[in-house]
Amino acid sequence: MSNIQTKTDVILIGAGIMSATLGSMLKELVPDWKITVFEKLASAGEESSNEWNNAGTGHAALCELNYTSEKSDGSIDISKAIKVNEQFQVSMQLWSYLVNSNLIRNPQDFIMPLPHMSLVQGEDDVTFLKKRFEALSNNPLFQGMEFSDDPNKLMEWIPLIMKDRTSNEPIAATKIDSGTDVNFGALTRMLFDHLKNQNVDIHYNHSVDDIKRTGDDLWELKVRNDSGKIERHTAKFVFIGGGGGSLPLLQKCGISEGKHIGGFPISGLFMVCKNPEVVAQHHAKVYGKAKVGAPPMSVPHLDTRFIDNKKSLLFGPFAGFSPKFLKTGSMFDLIGSVKPNNITTMLAAGAKNLSLTKYLIQQVMLSKEKRMEELREFIPNAKSEDWGLVVAGQRVQVIKDTTTGGKGTLQFGTEVVSSADGSIAALLGASPGASTAVSVMLEVIEKCFPQHIKAWEPKLKEMIPSYGVSLLSNPALIEEIHTSTVRTLGLRRELQPV
Repeated sequence: MSNIQTKTDVILIGAGIMSATLGSMLKELVPDWKITVFEKLASAGEESSNEWNNAGTGHAALCELNYTSEKSDGSIDISKAIKVNEQFQVSMQLWSYLVNSNLIRNPQDFIMPLPHMSLVQGEDDVTFLKKRFEALSNNPLFQGMEFSDDPNKLMEWIPLIMKDRTSNEPIAATKIDSGTDVNFGALTRMLFDHLKNQNVDIHYNHSVDDIKRTGDDLWELKVRNDSGKIERHTAKFVFIGGGGGSLPLLQKCGISEGKHIGGFPISGLFMVCKNPEVVAQHHAKVYGKAKVGAPPMSVPHLDTRFIDNKKSLLFGPFAGFSPKFLKTGSMFDLIGSVKPNNITTMLAAGAKNLSLTKYLIQQVMLSKEKRMEELREFIPNAKSEDWGLVVAGQRVQVIKDTTTGGKGTLQFGTEVVSSADGSIAALLGASPGASTAVSVMLEVIEKCFPQHIKAWEPKLKEMIPSYGVSLLSNPALIEEIHTSTVRTLGLRRELQPV
């Protein structure tokens, strides 16, 4: 056993986009705080933040149909779409601040302009999409959205999807050119390079085995280093940002807020196009509607991506089930997360989600040809030999007891769990995750450091000009922020030829 013992102000567990964002914000707010990071893998951004493990959609609710629901009276509820859009605007503001301050450079290495589209077929869905378009296009956050059910116009927008399409079913799409593709892996690595330059101690190949409270109100972490030796590290504040690995660590710290919470792991696969000629024919993120019984993160989409400065084309995700909480996790993660305080919650969730479990298992069993059939709903003439499979990241959805859903309700989204005294916080959940990282980390800062917020407010407003203001109620600010972030991040909006 090593006798290494260190004391620090802040410990961040996990070197993903969440810790990268929180670390970068805290370094601006209080430069003299000592921050230490522990990551069990060999480098930053290797799990859920990695560019091959998430969809890379700058989630701004421009194309994701599951953020707009139809109410019983037939009207469209756009409240969630507004919230998600505002959260993404907050992320863009912080990234712009970091670029303008020369803390990160070359934004084109992590964000590119790309049209976002929604595509539906069938009379009912075309009617829904038109109503959704009318509700959103009247809103200043969604200016510039277009709708068309004209096959000739759609052929202009999405030639690869429309070519050789023989169905006579009605088809329609919306398009907005202010969408983005975000390489969260590249951004995460950039932010950790920046943190390293700010004298943040970053330890890779270090696994956190245990977390416990000390007598003097600090948190002590038992950390296993790359040679297998145990180190002890204490901090006043701990953030658990380990993706799917956050729940087991939250359970170990023993705070009451972490009890009665479970996790449901969902894995995913993407098909990736290996034919550059096909890749060149598509330039958009096109989202369809999820099949009945499918989880929200299984909405099918045909995505242009920019990875390693190269244009790629992905289709998916095909959901799957694995008991692992991380791609690099253990087959015993799920069973190990069942504790006396959450067993009834977990059992209730199991009973409620039998159809989801069945759906996930069916997805795992799909043959390559069955996956090609789903792809051909988007690209009618897709050839099997042009497409391969890539395993995407593991997502762990939160299971908790809620007043509306009752015992064992599966939550889709992200959730901050923090202790009453604000000394420890964990981020659980998944999509739209990375896109909302800045808003979520603002929530962590406000929950855990309320005594500092007044003093930090000027700096927070410098980093995020809309801090404390509703964008929706301030259209002039929307325009001002949009103009400056587009300029700073190099998001010119002219259409690129397909």
